[in-house]
Amino acid sequence: MSRAQLSEMLSVAEAIQIVREKTPVLPAEEVALDEALGRILAEDIIADSDLPPFDRAQMDGYAVRAEDVTDAPARLRIVGESSAGSGWHHTLAEGQAVRIMTGAPVPNGADSVQQVELTHELKDGTVVELLESVELGKSIVKRGSEITAGETVLTTGTQINPAMMATLASFGYAAVKAGKRPRVAVLATGSELVPVDQKPGQDQIRDSNNYSIAAYAQQTGAIYDRLPLTGDDTAVLKIQLAKAAERCDLLITSGGVSMGVYDFTKTALKELGAELFFERVALRPGKPIVFARLPNGCLVMGLPGNPVSVSVTFNLFARTALLAMQGATEPSLKHQTAVLAKTTKGSGDRESYLPAQLTTNDDGELIAFPLKWGGSSDFVAFAQTTALLIIPAGAMLEAGACVKVVRLP
Repeated sequence: MSRAQLSEMLSVAEAIQIVREKTPVLPAEEVALDEALGRILAEDIIADSDLPPFDRAQMDGYAVRAEDVTDAPARLRIVGESSAGSGWHHTLAEGQAVRIMTGAPVPNGADSVQQVELTHELKDGTVVELLESVELGKSIVKRGSEITAGETVLTTGTQINPAMMATLASFGYAAVKAGKRPRVAVLATGSELVPVDQKPGQDQIRDSNNYSIAAYAQQTGAIYDRLPLTGDDTAVLKIQLAKAAERCDLLITSGGVSMGVYDFTKTALKELGAELFFERVALRPGKPIVFARLPNGCLVMGLPGNPVSVSVTFNLFARTALLAMQGATEPSLKHQTAVLAKTTKGSGDRESYLPAQLTTNDDGELIAFPLKWGGSSDFVAFAQTTALLIIPAGAMLEAGACVKVVRLP
């Protein structure tokens, strides 16, 4: 890419597309089921049986032949019991009934289940009186009505959530193939930074970016390594970057990517032979951001130094890369539409991703409330953020307008 192309400000959509195009998918690995939560499937999940595997009762009652209770009340002889895990494996004949529990197999010959509240037993439990007639097929879930054997139930690229764990277990997946967890190195730069357990001196601040980036990376399933703080020294930074690149798939830095005298990250990357894909995005907050690849294949995401800019750019770009590495079908945050609760102005030349909270009104509409914040260093206000409100460049959106938002994970 030419110097002129690099200096251009890409749109957010263009930058995300480049991240997706330049990020390789890591090899898959086999994962035990009890370690699969949150992982990205690297195989389709196929049903190995019908679901339900037999005609199943939906409620407690009696399995009967509907024609035997056409003229209710009707009395039938109780010939057995079917419970979950212990069915009655005979054929129901005319005039007979089987006591049945929710989830139990419906016996052969039975075509309906009458709920227990519409019955009562007589003669020491050997006869049941059904007080009302029963519709054919009532309260029975037919075999294979939910899933049939051989059907695909989950697809490659899906992130496994708690509900999907039941699906995997039900079809015998004691282990699944999943995208390999990326190794991430996190490096904060800046001579003003001190470790979190130290009291800052004059003109110093505690490091916070290392912790937010590591937490966001962990949320994607990545394995992270927080590196020691690095001051504004190109030679030292080059050593740190080179060492980190030897043992990670994505190196995420914060600070040192703007155009100032002490912004050394881009210089260090170039001297290490990195290929730069972009270094500016038309985004507020977070215009200076570098995406590059070192000669050994390690990707580098150079985020800005301000904490809010770090959060925004991580979720738009680094999160996309980490999920793409694991083979996610949709690695980027999804856009939703909400109603704007308060008139909001965007930036003159950049698309704005502003902190907001989402709620719903009585009609079920999604409402976006812009948060009051003091800019890209106001991490305290940003801590209340549940979504980013997208305002086009130069736009002023009135309260009540439809607006695009992305939920933060």
